[in-house]
Amino acid sequence: MRPTPSRRITATGALIAVTALLAVGVQAGSAAAAPDSAPAAPVAGKADPGALPKALSPAQRAELIREANATKAATADELGLGAQEKLVVRDVVQDRDGTTHTRYERTYAGLPVLGGDLVVATTKAGATEGVSKASKAALKSVETNADVPAATAEKQALSAAKAEGSTKAAADRAPRKVVWLADDKPTLAYETVVGGVQKGGTPNELHVVTDAATGEKLYEWQGVHEGTGNTQYSGQVTLGTAPSFTLTDTGRGNHKTYNLNRGTSGTGTLFSGPDDIWGNGAASNAETAGADAHFGAALTWDYFKNVHGRSGIRGDGVGAYSRVHYGNNYVNAFWQDSCFCMTYGDGAGNAKPLTSIDVAAHEMSHGVTSNTAGLVYSGESGGLNEATSDIFAAAVEFNAANAQDVGDYLVGEKIDINGNGTPLRHMDQPSKDGASKDYWYSGIGGVDVHYSSGPANHFFYLLSEGSGAKTINGVNYNSPTSDGLPVTGIGRAKAEQIWFKALTTKFNSTTNYAGARTGTLAVAGELYGTTSAEYKSVADAWAGINVGARPGDPGNPGTVYENNTVVAIPDNGAAVTSTVNVTNRTGNAPAALQVDVDITHTWRGDLVVDLLAPDGTAYRLKNSSSGDSADNVVETYFVNASSELANGAWKLRVQDVAAQDTGRINSVKLTFP
Repeated sequence: MRPTPSRRITATGALIAVTALLAVGVQAGSAAAAPDSAPAAPVAGKADPGALPKALSPAQRAELIREANATKAATADELGLGAQEKLVVRDVVQDRDGTTHTRYERTYAGLPVLGGDLVVATTKAGATEGVSKASKAALKSVETNADVPAATAEKQALSAAKAEGSTKAAADRAPRKVVWLADDKPTLAYETVVGGVQKGGTPNELHVVTDAATGEKLYEWQGVHEGTGNTQYSGQVTLGTAPSFTLTDTGRGNHKTYNLNRGTSGTGTLFSGPDDIWGNGAASNAETAGADAHFGAALTWDYFKNVHGRSGIRGDGVGAYSRVHYGNNYVNAFWQDSCFCMTYGDGAGNAKPLTSIDVAAHEMSHGVTSNTAGLVYSGESGGLNEATSDIFAAAVEFNAANAQDVGDYLVGEKIDINGNGTPLRHMDQPSKDGASKDYWYSGIGGVDVHYSSGPANHFFYLLSEGSGAKTINGVNYNSPTSDGLPVTGIGRAKAEQIWFKALTTKFNSTTNYAGARTGTLAVAGELYGTTSAEYKSVADAWAGINVGARPGDPGNPGTVYENNTVVAIPDNGAAVTSTVNVTNRTGNAPAALQVDVDITHTWRGDLVVDLLAPDGTAYRLKNSSSGDSADNVVETYFVNASSELANGAWKLRVQDVAAQDTGRINSVKLTFP
């Protein structure tokens, strides 16, 4: 009989990270959504203070990381990892009640595992109470000898980079062997990084993953995230500077601001002068853009520290740096992990530097995402990465309360990037920009991340302010919903709180939209309870962008088909099924078919669960996991079944693939909108 560890594991789906203000895309698989409850009488309330993030000093964070490193081998054993797997501590955050969320990378036989990251939540007493994994696939029997030479992978990466505009003749980093786990199938691969410059002048850091057995390209993502001073956009402000007058913010991790003076490499020259007055408010004065960027970085630092308790981008109290006057007429801004810095162009005609508060906050927030969830900058996770920067850009702008640049749900409204006075993006109705998407749909992962971010931006606006027409700080908004039903906002402060905690404790590198729903609902439950108005609004806001339904809402109940016949699940035996007959429907099934599963089992990790369409196509709902020791599977899943005819015999297929524990299917329910 296997021992029962003193923990109950839950898992959410989630890949790597990188970002810009303007450009890229790809898509991963489905993710489970948390079970919903229909609160009888939701009541707005205050967050559970114990579940809020604790403000950790750099020294406290370093001690937690030291402790995690000291116990990582024991943690790996507890999680049921294989003998060749090792954990690498990447980040630690802590709640006020002592719950600690430790983020790990993994290695296999000494090789980095891309897409193998996970977060382990432990109580103050040290008991593990939850695990969030980027991939649930087991790491075993992975071949570590490559059939394809590294030179083949480098050639492939150089070709991919050439398509992006790079003229590099060799990779910046030689291909390294890795295990690719992001597609839930462990594969020996090479990761190659190619530098140079992209089309348009943005630096290039293209990561290409190549199958080491076949030479097939498995994935690629971009490592560059585009994205008293007399400032151009914020008026006269106070700046943090160093004695002898340099733009060095000694109170914020020694953040420095440099002048590239139209260059495109290096750090340029640190802004310095004979006095502590910087710029004159005009773009023609080189110091003005420096003052704007320096101010924006300070506001973003203060926001994350004062609102969320995070000391700097990495939480270690160390400041990044900013570079302004990049290139000539360069209409972009970007974040780079490799330099730990933000870089800003001066816009068309070098007249509108991209250094407004929201742009600076957007770029700096990419750094926070990279050092927490690590959302890979491609596919749905890339859209969520980009949206996270827009969300915190709005949050910083509102928090700054600057009279010259008031808070709004517009992105880049000051920099006039379109040349006609319109903002770059609109969070209340993203499609207003002509390219962004308002709602989630199957295939959105193939859209440029700056446009696939639209639904998440829309979700945040709906959760903060609610649907319908309203005027905030003089700006008119009118936010629609995909299902035509209203959403009641909970206020921006609570929405920010929920998103930040989900980013730092629930999201992983491969989190997609369904996984983001799962994570934010889990956080809303921790902070406010699952019967709260806040929890209901989170569910409703996701439904408002076509991610999940509104369970229990009589205004949109959908049509339910179910089977309540109990089916025994043989221990370590053959698969069994429970059939749901769907009739009297026309056309195909929806892109978000809701599947409610109720299974009793004494070790749920033994179970593999699939939904079978009438034509026999299998949709994986749950993989087996030797470390998942919790009882029962009572879950709501969402399946993209839009290619299947709705009518016919749908089946829930369950197989117990390990010995010593038993269970039964209690019911399965399909909900068609």
